[in-house]
Amino acid sequence: MQPSRSHVTERNGLYELEAGPEVLDSPRYNHDIAPTRVHERTWNKWHITALWVGMSICVPTYTLGGVLTAYFGLSVGEALLAILLANIVVLIPLTLNAFAGTKYGIPFPVLLRSSFGILGSNVPCLIRALVACGWFGIQTLFGGLAIHLFLGSVFEGWKSLGGTGEVLGFMMFWVLNLWVVLRGAESIKWLETLSAPLLVLVGLGLLVWALPNVSMTELLAQPPKRPEGASVYGYFFAGLTAMVGFWATLSLNIPDFSRYAKSQKDQILGQIFGLPLTMFLFAALGVIMTAASQKLVGVTVSDPVSLIGHIQSPVWVALAMALIIIATLSTNTAANIVSPTNDFQNIAPKLINRTTAVILTGLVGLALMAHELLKKLGLLVSDVSLETVYSNWLLGYSSLLGPIAGIMVVDYFIIRQQKLDLAGLYRDGVYPAWNWNGFIAFGVPVVLTLLSLGSSAFSWFYDYGWFTGSLLGAAIYYGLCRMSSPQAAAAKSSI
Repeated sequence: MQPSRSHVTERNGLYELEAGPEVLDSPRYNHDIAPTRVHERTWNKWHITALWVGMSICVPTYTLGGVLTAYFGLSVGEALLAILLANIVVLIPLTLNAFAGTKYGIPFPVLLRSSFGILGSNVPCLIRALVACGWFGIQTLFGGLAIHLFLGSVFEGWKSLGGTGEVLGFMMFWVLNLWVVLRGAESIKWLETLSAPLLVLVGLGLLVWALPNVSMTELLAQPPKRPEGASVYGYFFAGLTAMVGFWATLSLNIPDFSRYAKSQKDQILGQIFGLPLTMFLFAALGVIMTAASQKLVGVTVSDPVSLIGHIQSPVWVALAMALIIIATLSTNTAANIVSPTNDFQNIAPKLINRTTAVILTGLVGLALMAHELLKKLGLLVSDVSLETVYSNWLLGYSSLLGPIAGIMVVDYFIIRQQKLDLAGLYRDGVYPAWNWNGFIAFGVPVVLTLLSLGSSAFSWFYDYGWFTGSLLGAAIYYGLCRMSSPQAAAAKSSI
């Protein structure tokens, strides 16, 4: 029986909303972004560990060591240290921003309504959604290439398709990703849980294949590609910022997953177990494999799909490509489709449901990769490389997302003191439509970041964009809320 008025119940620290007519009829509510019920919060620490293993073992992680050595002037040892430290650092906003999702069962865009306003939340949501759609397109390119090589190893005639075969593979993988997400959160949970141990075994197998063909001593002794005598600190912290930027996106929308966690302990331990070591080990594997590729296949190859494609055995290529397809699918569905699906629904929940939002995510990702697909079809000639776009996104977007992370943490833990009006987040009148404190705290670091691009004296502000942005955004938001009206101290009926 539908209650006449919304009310909230608490079970072991987890809050559940019984929605009444004022919420159910609100234009800010639909079933897909509604708070999860307590019985729906079934993810334990091992499910969350598997989620991070599944997301971390992917082609971009494999290439991180190469990005840091080639673009950021670090040695191999420095690059691996930067990756490990960055993923320990990013655990802080990840675990903190996950708290509200676990306690209240709410996704990322609904949590943002507290700090940016009921309508204003759409601005940071769409910023997050755009980068997710871009990463979705990039990962789908890798998955499409794996499908192309798989089919080429099984059907001899497929190889002759060349770039056209890669585009067809892209479209097959594109459809597969959307199908998994359309089946719901449980399908993602089981995909990650089943794929995680398999992916760990794949990594160990690649390591056994590569280690006899590379000298770790020589690899670690290679000089860095930076000016001789240059201080390591500037290069290291720029690389560290870029690596933090790799998961800066998930540090925002982690409530999209923590809303399914059984408890705060499960979400914290799952993230600690699953993220830092997996990222470090798989990035290290990429460095070792790239170094060994010259002896393995006769040419230096920096991504695993192309490397395995050089193997002469069709059986091994087919098996390896099938595993890479699983790895890329587990990353792409969780990291790059779930968030924009919720973000797009937040614009107009009554008009955009999950199915519509998933398709919209796929279409935006497809449009962002149109340039690369046209190149593969031979319809466009361009010198812009995917690697350049990839490395620039890591640094540039982390500068934009850092302030949002800082604002979210301060709003929930300091200003709201972990108390939200759960029903009020889904209707007008309780929280402001536009929280200008959030927009000022977000806008100032972004403007300073853009200005720093034209000034050599302040280039550090951009180079360390996630750190400068998150700290400055958090400080400004705290100051503005303390100076403003009591509205910032949370809704009157908060719990």
